[in-house]
Amino acid sequence: MLLHVPDVLNAEQLARFRRELAAADWVDGRETVGSQGAQVKRNQQLADGSPLRQRLGDEVSALVRANPVFFAATLPAQILPPRFNRYAGGGTYGFHVDGSVMALPTPTGAPMQQMRSDISCTLFLAEPEEYDGGELIIHDTYGEHEVKLPAGDAIIYPSSSLHQVNPVTRGARVASFFWIQSLVRDPAQRQMLFDLDASVQSLTAAGADRANLLRLTAIYHNLLRRWADT
Repeated sequence: MLLHVPDVLNAEQLARFRRELAAADWVDGRETVGSQGAQVKRNQQLADGSPLRQRLGDEVSALVRANPVFFAATLPAQILPPRFNRYAGGGTYGFHVDGSVMALPTPTGAPMQQMRSDISCTLFLAEPEEYDGGELIIHDTYGEHEVKLPAGDAIIYPSSSLHQVNPVTRGARVASFFWIQSLVRDPAQRQMLFDLDASVQSLTAAGADRANLLRLTAIYHNLLRRWADT
C-alpha cells in the first residue's frame, strides 16, 4: 500500500520541529547503513544518540499512533524510533531496499530485541518549493511513483519496495523516517482491512443502519483476530 497521510504535524508542531532541526548538529548518514547502502547514500542525519533525535522521535511516534489514517493503514505492533535526515548540495540516496529485520533499542545489558520492517514511512518537514530535487521514487509492480509532499504530511509504502531519493540541487530536504512492524504481516490483508475500516467510517458518517454497521464492524474485528500476528 502506498498512502499519503496528511497533517501528521499541525502548524505549531511543524514550526517548532523546523526551528529545532535548523539549529541541529548533523552527522554523515552513512553511519547507520551497511556496506551496500553506504555506496549509494549521501545525506546527513541526527546522530542516534542525540537527545534531540530521541525527543522529537518520541513525539513523532506518539503523533502517528494517534493519527487515525496512519493507524488504520499500518496497524502498528512496533515502530522503530524515528530518525531525521537532511539532503542538500547534491545529497541523494540511490535505489535500495530497506533492511528486513531491525534491532530495537534496549537498555545496556538487556537481550537484543528485533522487529520486522513491513512498512516504511517518510514524514516531510520541508516545503516542496524550498528545495529542488529530493523526490522519493518508489518502484512497485505498477511502475515508479514520485513523491514530494507538503511539510507535515507523510507517505507510507512497503519496506520491500525498491526506492530512492533524487539528488537535492537547491535548498535542503529535511524529513523524519522510520519503519513499522504491522500486526498483520500480509500487505493484501492489511489493504482489505483498511478498505473495510474506511467503508465503516464513511457509512457511519452517512448515518447508515446501525445493525448493518455492527455486522461490518464485527467482520473487521474477526478478520483482524484471524490475521493478527501477536
